[in-house]
Amino acid sequence: MSTESQPLRVLIAKPGLDGHDRGAKVIARALRDAGYEVIYTGIRQTPEMIAEAALQEDVDAIGLSILSGAHMTLFPRIIEELRKRGLDDVVVWAGGIIPEADVPTLKEMGIRAIFGPGSPTSETVEFLRTLKTAVAQ
Repeated sequence: MSTESQPLRVLIAKPGLDGHDRGAKVIARALRDAGYEVIYTGIRQTPEMIAEAALQEDVDAIGLSILSGAHMTLFPRIIEELRKRGLDDVVVWAGGIIPEADVPTLKEMGIRAIFGPGSPTSETVEFLRTLKTAVAQ
């Protein structure tokens, strides 16, 4: 994790064939405005592409944005690809259309937080701020 004086490096990714990226761009901008270093992958990323970008960019956290309903297929593959690259310490969270019934399973697999439609961007900013504070202590 970044130190207290360095901003967290955050990757915002759009896995799968979902081409709707407005939410991802909104959260990327909100995080940037809050002082985080943000890398946005663009749309239609494979799990391998996301994990490789996380490795190459040396990120502290990854935000996954998904609206397609393929989260139960794509998220486990992303977690697996991160582990293959030794990125077990990277915090992963998600936003988008994710049914409440899927949340416990996603959290068990390592997705640390889930933000649904209409969640204020301040919730994600605070989630990352809490992470950074916990690491600094």
